[in-house]
Amino acid sequence: MGAEIAASFPGVTRLGGQIVAALYLADGPLSMDDLSLTLGRSKSNVFGNLKNLEAAGIVERQRVSGERFDAYVLRGKYPDVIIGAYLARLRRVVADKRALSQRALTLLGDARGKDADALRTRLHDLSRKYDRFGVLFEALLPGTDGPFDLEAFLDAVPVQVLSVLATVARRAAGLSAPREKRNGKK
Repeated sequence: MGAEIAASFPGVTRLGGQIVAALYLADGPLSMDDLSLTLGRSKSNVFGNLKNLEAAGIVERQRVSGERFDAYVLRGKYPDVIIGAYLARLRRVVADKRALSQRALTLLGDARGKDADALRTRLHDLSRKYDRFGVLFEALLPGTDGPFDLEAFLDAVPVQVLSVLATVARRAAGLSAPREKRNGKK
């Protein structure tokens, strides 16, 4: 399970995936010592991976009352916590790219000439694309910073709306309808 989690989330190592799996399977919070012992890995490796998972918004540290150590838990249900972290990361990447393309246009300023005009055109196109991606996130996906219950989200959207969105998305991507629908089967 650890390798699958690592493969699905950029920046999470195999050990990070194993930590997520251990926290998911645990009955309660686990200390770094517990994780190190359970996974058979050094405390320093576990610590580094916990820091990365914490920064990604996947795990959180909890102070254990009366103890001298912290314990760790997933920030929410699994796999919602991974989906939420992935969406938050993607949203940040798009926001960063939007800002970068605008900054590049500002730096280009009023420069003239064939090369400057060609660069300006490409930067405007790139900026427009990232703005559209940003609108997609703002319009279709909530701006959550944490676990995202995709199942509840999909359950709240009427099936007819999902069907229309799926049809429009397939057409926009140049894909045909699923085979069973073309043949009149469901």
